[in-house]
Amino acid sequence: MMRSILVGILVLMAAGVGWLTFDWYQARNGGHAYGAAFTLVDQKGQPITEAAFRGHPSAVFFGFTHCPEVCPTTLFELDGWLKQIGDEGKDIRAYFVTVDPERDTPEMMNAYVSNVSDRITGITGDPDKVAAMAKSFHIYSRKVPLDGGDYTMDHTASVLLLDRKGDFFGTIAYGESGDTAVAKLKRLAGKG
Repeated sequence: MMRSILVGILVLMAAGVGWLTFDWYQARNGGHAYGAAFTLVDQKGQPITEAAFRGHPSAVFFGFTHCPEVCPTTLFELDGWLKQIGDEGKDIRAYFVTVDPERDTPEMMNAYVSNVSDRITGITGDPDKVAAMAKSFHIYSRKVPLDGGDYTMDHTASVLLLDRKGDFFGTIAYGESGDTAVAKLKRLAGKG
């Protein structure tokens, strides 16, 4: 009798662990893309949605055109890394999403991004929609007043890597070694 009860408890525990594992796996691999749905515009003024981050690996960086150092450096490095991996990374699409849509109009984004790379697409739009999109991607940004009435933006400085389903794949941190960044992009191209 005691043995039957013990076997029953073990079966229930095994079923519970199996269910928890299945639930975890489904949540992690259930096709739920990272971030929320959005409708913004690209640097040419054309509508762009979360569908842009599907069907191919993506590298997404949030910043702003008036950024003194982090943003131009990151975009320049990202373009260089993509060139370095060549055909191996031909499917990777790169995006620069503004955290300062009040100043970063499509025209401003086009001039800024085009000056750095033809592989990176700028994204902007209505300030509330941009803020909601950034928040859904867990991007921190905050307007910081400067002397004379101007302002700058504090923001997350990592490049987000998304796989072909739009799921989070990893990050490239600001200042990370170029060799490490290239290795991450190669892994994204191969497995993402």
